[in-house]
Amino acid sequence: MNKHHESTGPSDEQQITLRGPAELADALPYLMGFHPNDSVVMVALHGGRGRFGGRLRLGIPQSAQEWPSVAEQLAECLIKGSERRGDRPDAIVVFLCQDPADGETGNQVMERLRPFAQRLRTACGALDVPVLEALCISDDRYWSYCCPDARCCPADGTPLAVPGTSVMAAAATYAGVQVRGSLREMEARLTPLAATASSGQQQALDRAGSALLPKLLDEEGRKEVGGSTLKLAQQLMKRLGEVPTAMPSLTDLNDDRLISHEEAAAVILGLQDRETRDRAAEWMEGPEAESALRLWRALARRCVAPYVEHAAAPLTLAGWVAWSTGDEPAARVALGLALRLDPGYTFAQLLHEACNQGLDPETLRRCLRGERATRTVRRGRGTGRVAGARSVRAHAAGRRRPRQGSAGPGAATDRRRAGQPRTQGRRGSRTRR
Repeated sequence: MNKHHESTGPSDEQQITLRGPAELADALPYLMGFHPNDSVVMVALHGGRGRFGGRLRLGIPQSAQEWPSVAEQLAECLIKGSERRGDRPDAIVVFLCQDPADGETGNQVMERLRPFAQRLRTACGALDVPVLEALCISDDRYWSYCCPDARCCPADGTPLAVPGTSVMAAAATYAGVQVRGSLREMEARLTPLAATASSGQQQALDRAGSALLPKLLDEEGRKEVGGSTLKLAQQLMKRLGEVPTAMPSLTDLNDDRLISHEEAAAVILGLQDRETRDRAAEWMEGPEAESALRLWRALARRCVAPYVEHAAAPLTLAGWVAWSTGDEPAARVALGLALRLDPGYTFAQLLHEACNQGLDPETLRRCLRGERATRTVRRGRGTGRVAGARSVRAHAAGRRRPRQGSAGPGAATDRRRAGQPRTQGRRGSRTRR
């Protein structure tokens, strides 16, 4: 049995020791902030006591032919990313999490994924970083690919601990760490409506696209659309804010009912303009943040086919607000979905990279506050920029947060070039920045 020790903070704070595969498997949801369905998770370990460091997650590739190249890319990404943050890993822990398909057992899942686990171990070893432990988690059981001792890691697997009963669960509760359900449940809050409920929304998007597209191609018309989009978005935020939140599924259902198809279509298409989206990103703190996050989630759910790619804008805004308010797991999920829809969406790329590099989102918040203050001065006095305001168009350098045993989030802003042409979406106008 392999033993692993984790320090949850500096040496003068409480330390938690995780012993063996059972406690590692139990700790995974607390490390990620959710239960990572259908995922490969890799966690860097540092020092003689194996302090947890950087971590990454990726959906398990469906084709086994992709496993060799994916394993090499993941190993390089985790190790090189840790080096950029100044600390090369001393070891790595690998988790393969996948529920059984119909007619499949957890043991069969473990055996099917065994070649992928071996590829990951080989790829890490090729970069001189050993895999200390590799676990498969399926059907509420876990298996170790590294431990040969059947007394502690039997061939039929070992049941996971009852949720909330482990030392890690107790420490997480004391520290205020929450597990937000499964990755599948988190993604469902951002997924377009089912086909049975999407026809009315598609028709509204078609009508709005026909009306807005000519305006978006004209500079004055684009400004007019931007202003009306932001005004309508603020009205919707106020409407949502007047209804208290409940459990996530009920909150989402209520939010969907409070926004008409026409209102959703107008804001979705208006956000495809880069400058309008950047203005909307200013609602990232204080009383505005919660209502804004609910609005961006609701709009992402309204991006039904064939407008699915238009969800990149509200998804990126949802990721930004979640990150700005300290919800890093939700931020990574939203930004990951945005990049899955549009890998070239620059704003999502920069935010996702910065979040993973451990930069402080305050840098971007400061830029956005400066933009808002500048506009206020211009409206009131007709003068130039206020002192200290910085353009959101520049890439923010960012400052690292004080570390609490693992890397925190980061900051980045959108890079934009004056006069750069906007790409055309599948329907309506959509930018990729």
